[in-house]
Amino acid sequence: MKHYVIVGGSKGIGKATAELLAAEGHQITVFSRTPYEGPAHTIEWEEFDVLTDSWDDIMPENIDGLMYSVGSINLKPFRGLKPEVFEADFQLQVMGAIKALQAAQKNFNKDSIASCVLFSTVAVQRGMPFHATVSTSKGAIEGLTRAIASEWAPKARINCIAPSLTDTPLASKLLSTAEKKEAIGANNPMKRVGEVGDVAEMAAFLMGDKSSWMTGQIVHIDGGQSVL
Repeated sequence: MKHYVIVGGSKGIGKATAELLAAEGHQITVFSRTPYEGPAHTIEWEEFDVLTDSWDDIMPENIDGLMYSVGSINLKPFRGLKPEVFEADFQLQVMGAIKALQAAQKNFNKDSIASCVLFSTVAVQRGMPFHATVSTSKGAIEGLTRAIASEWAPKARINCIAPSLTDTPLASKLLSTAEKKEAIGANNPMKRVGEVGDVAEMAAFLMGDKSSWMTGQIVHIDGGQSVL
């Protein structure tokens, strides 16, 4: 049994990944603002706000990996975006990940090769209107992934998942009706939006030993939208 930390694991992809790993027999610690509610007895929840709380003396000892699944979807025209909006997104999505990774690295289990997973977006690869803030932050996450993968190898691994729009609580405003979901899905090569399980299965795979020869990768789980 391994011990994984999931930041933002009370909802959506983070929660689904936590439950997949718990079902495999692993111990999971979820850090999030909202409580984890679910059946898995091997999942422990700790209240935590990545923007205001400190990791000092909170990160569990001897962990085998970390997933940072905190983010935002801030879609607005570039001309109306103030620098403060970019800074807020960067604090949440990039600095939050950096602080969590640095705290986790200090407590990695020295008897195993730790694995970490971050999240980007298809918009970094493809380029989409109204995605300036999210693409700026997630582009930084992709660069961070490659840099840390190079620095940590071979003692630890880090990979990044870049999904297309997925039906999660974070995307609820964009997918609030069946008509909206169908219309957005029609623009995807697979003719649907992503489901939580599509991404969580890959996240659980990257966290575990079955992906032991993968590091520094940006994995596109996007119905082909980044390349087709």
